[in-house]
Amino acid sequence: MNDIKVNEILDAKGLACPMPIVKTKKAMNRLEAGQVLEVLATDKGSKADIKAWAGSTGHQYLGTLEEGGVLKHYLRKSSGADTVERNHPNVVTNEVLDQKLKETNDLVIVDVRESAEYAFDHIPNAISIPLGELESRLNELDKDNAIYVVCRTGNRSDFASQKLAENGFTNVMNVVPGMSQWTGETKSITN
Repeated sequence: MNDIKVNEILDAKGLACPMPIVKTKKAMNRLEAGQVLEVLATDKGSKADIKAWAGSTGHQYLGTLEEGGVLKHYLRKSSGADTVERNHPNVVTNEVLDQKLKETNDLVIVDVRESAEYAFDHIPNAISIPLGELESRLNELDKDNAIYVVCRTGNRSDFASQKLAENGFTNVMNVVPGMSQWTGETKSITN
């Protein structure tokens, strides 16, 4: 089961440290902000190396899957969007959403992160609609429902919330600070 959409696949199989990192850095430089890279590696130490490298450069380490001795590392290129001003007026905190989830299972949560981000960590029952697909998938949502929009930091979800409001959705909440600081229950492709 691999429904993870990636923008580029880097084959670093058979390479030892530091070569997977060197090649990953070059591949990330070719990507546009927000795009996802899959790195194929056989060096067991590459998981810690790539995770540490991503953290030190500001890129997002999404997770690693292992299939038949090959490690598949997923990274998202940083966008600098963490500094973007939020404009959607209806904002709720992670804590408020978590409390509402404990009270009812009928919430509509739309996760606008990329499919790889969603696969490795998401709120149970959240609907995955990557931001780039939102306008073409509006028909999947009911305008009468309260909709909680989540992303990694609250920036893509802010933009998505604005898009939903522009399209007639009247009860839309932007969840901040988003999955980067979510402490509630999560599901993952790995569990």
